[in-house]
Amino acid sequence: MSDPRWERGTYGGAGWQGRTVDHEGDIASGSIWSPCGVQSEVTPLKRVLLFEPPESLGAITDPDAYLMIDVVDLARVREQADRIEAFYASKGVDVVRFREVVSAPPNLVFARDLFFMTPHGAVIARPGAVQRAGEARFAAQALASAGVPILCSVVGSATFEGADALWLDAKTVLVGVGRRTNWEGYKTVREVLARQEVEAIAIDVPRGAQHLLGVVNFIDQDLAAVWAERLPRVVRGFLARSGVSLIECESDSEFLVGRGMNFVTIGPRSLVMPAGCPGLKAKFESAGVEVYELEISEYLNAAGGLGCLTGIVQR
Repeated sequence: MSDPRWERGTYGGAGWQGRTVDHEGDIASGSIWSPCGVQSEVTPLKRVLLFEPPESLGAITDPDAYLMIDVVDLARVREQADRIEAFYASKGVDVVRFREVVSAPPNLVFARDLFFMTPHGAVIARPGAVQRAGEARFAAQALASAGVPILCSVVGSATFEGADALWLDAKTVLVGVGRRTNWEGYKTVREVLARQEVEAIAIDVPRGAQHLLGVVNFIDQDLAAVWAERLPRVVRGFLARSGVSLIECESDSEFLVGRGMNFVTIGPRSLVMPAGCPGLKAKFESAGVEVYELEISEYLNAAGGLGCLTGIVQR
């Protein structure tokens, strides 16, 4: 006698529907996951993650102990966050503004460090400094709440920060290895990308740079701003072979203090940079780049720029 349970869909009966679409198709359909995916540093920006500056940011009295330059005015940095959000929205960029940060650590504002986006979803970081331990869970919460798939979290003794990973092209990612991203972290990212048929190439982050993003920042597929003094020879070689022209930035106050190279590319030859860097702005514009400026002085006090505070979710 046949078991009536076998007729039920849950046991493989007529009601069972097996999945025929892969994960990439699930993302493309938009019916399961929300819009996401990155495989370029310069294609039009579509979606970003910004964190509400938490209460802890305004309570710091010893900035260096929290990896910052100066004390931060909480009310003012929140006003700047509002203006940043409004700017992105004015450019047609969907902004995920995560505000559930009552107990969050202060450096949470630098969303770029806390995840790296691939075409198939996010890799959640594991920051290299003790002061930033615990931030990654907020990034995971923010992305999951926004419907973004999480492919993996960096675990074990590995450390990895998202600003150390840059798309050279659709099949190649440069991963900076140094104080913030170690070899184990690089290997984790390499494995995730290999499953997407993307190659990850390890690059030593030079002394004095926080991340690889502080050494090279793409403006177009064939144009990048670089820190001339510290650009590793191997990176210069990769860029030359890829046909990328360079805007050489010098180690002056606009670069080191104003973080003028810490910009966000909105689309090919279009970027938004920190206000107060007229020399760099002119250098970018002379290369045919459309430049917007935003006042981010309180973020600069916290030792980060626009590139640091903007988590790229979709291009």
